Amino acid sequence: MTTRTGGQILVDQLKIHGADHVFCVPGESYLAVLDALYDAPEIKTVTCRQEGNAAMMAEAHGKLTNRPGICMVTRGPGATNASAGLHVAMQDATPMILFIGQVARDQIEREAFQEIDYRRMFGQVTKWTAQIDDAARLPELIARAFRVATSGRPGPVAIALPEDMLTEMAEVDDALPFAPLESWPGPAQLVQLREMLAAARRPMLLLGGAPWDEASVAAIQTFAEANHLPVITTFRRADRFDNAHPLYAGDLGIGPNPKLLKTIEAADLLLVIGARLTEMTTGGYTLFDIPVPRQTLIHVHPDPEELGRVYHPVLAINATPREFAKSLSALEPVSNPVWQGTGEAAHADYTEWQVCPANPGDIQLGTVMAWLEANMPVETIYTNGAGNFSVWLHRFHRYRRLGTELAPTSGSMGYGFPAAVAASIVKPGSPVVCFAGDGDFLMSGQDLATAMAAGAKPITIVFNNGILGTIRMHQENHYPGRISATDLVNPDFAAYARAFGAHGETVATTAEFAPAMERALASGRAAVIELKLDPQAITPRTTLDKLRQAALDKRS
Repeated sequence: MTTRTGGQILVDQLKIHGADHVFCVPGESYLAVLDALYDAPEIKTVTCRQEGNAAMMAEAHGKLTNRPGICMVTRGPGATNASAGLHVAMQDATPMILFIGQVARDQIEREAFQEIDYRRMFGQVTKWTAQIDDAARLPELIARAFRVATSGRPGPVAIALPEDMLTEMAEVDDALPFAPLESWPGPAQLVQLREMLAAARRPMLLLGGAPWDEASVAAIQTFAEANHLPVITTFRRADRFDNAHPLYAGDLGIGPNPKLLKTIEAADLLLVIGARLTEMTTGGYTLFDIPVPRQTLIHVHPDPEELGRVYHPVLAINATPREFAKSLSALEPVSNPVWQGTGEAAHADYTEWQVCPANPGDIQLGTVMAWLEANMPVETIYTNGAGNFSVWLHRFHRYRRLGTELAPTSGSMGYGFPAAVAASIVKPGSPVVCFAGDGDFLMSGQDLATAMAAGAKPITIVFNNGILGTIRMHQENHYPGRISATDLVNPDFAAYARAFGAHGETVATTAEFAPAMERALASGRAAVIELKLDPQAITPRTTLDKLRQAALDKRS
């Protein structure tokens, strides 16, 4: 045992549990922790400019490493700002721990300066929220936080740290390094799965959720190949399977391939691994019958409460997707299955769906995407926030490796850029490209300062059409011609980037994109490439004028 301050005990626990980065906005409520980090050079402290960005960086770190991303913020306004990142982590099943400086213990329940009861505030956006009032309990409760964040369905934990507790001296043993709990399928369940698969005529495999690793992705590919199974991925989880593989059928999300939907409707067995079957994956809960889908459902999920929540499976398996995938090697493949060839047919439909049509304006986004596909390496990490611009990335890019897609299933605007900064810090050897809308980017673009300070080198492509495109699209669908609150006044984004010391480019025509991208890559620093887009290029399939006319025709 050694006698240390609470701040020193906390940082020692972070070291024991393998934390290598802390994303933070400093605050006076946890000065003792910042002081302890001074003596912990093995933990890189990344100072951010807004707590929501810091939390999203920590969340991206958790996605990339399968270990809790660490975020630290001060009380009150700091914590409320950080809540956006907690929500992303909760819906995306990302391990993350948010440490919050708290008012001193003798001020609790007096509505002191910036006081909030975080157990009540964060109850629905964390797996567990606690306050540590005794410095001697820091090893116990921080170890628990790491285990909760990574076990079962991963997710965020929030820990409040009273300011005076962090300066309190305590003599206490350190905890042992945490190990996430793993859940495996039972042998009888694997036998039943094999029997159900052998009896099927048109089975499909649907992948999503967390956690996965490279070995489990490889195991799934081997299983799919041995059994000739078509493979689908869920909304913003396309990196769970090589999109160029001849068995890949596409993803379920916003505006899915109509031919893919028909293939799913014709299926008689659906093996779902890791996914929650949410609104975005099921077309607003319309793709499958509730409560019992017409397709025989085998559902594998790490959270037992998720199994049968909406859709009732014939076979429910409580297992982490990572461990379940590795268990599949024990199964004998189905020989000469009657469904052989359905995977290749579904992939042909996917390939056809990837042909990008021309769009209005002087920049053809199909050409932009084709250049990225031809010139960026397969390990490039792509990030995005929310907006119609992301459709071009998700539909026309082929994710080849796990960990190359950082995108919020919660649909959070402002996520893409801080995620890109974190990715560049955590994976400095991988190129990072962020897709951002003009409204999306200005929710978090101030952390260009953080990118420059940390030496991060993401390239951000800003789709500037002067509008909040998704909301404008919905306005034209529901209130045609009545435009309210969706027009934007934007800065010169290239000049904005240069003001931070980053590289800046403005692209007004298709021919200008490739040279701009090459200069950005050669610059060796963070870069912003602004695309001057026609607002009519609202989706690959339609324009604003067509949406308005269709809505008016429907009313008449």
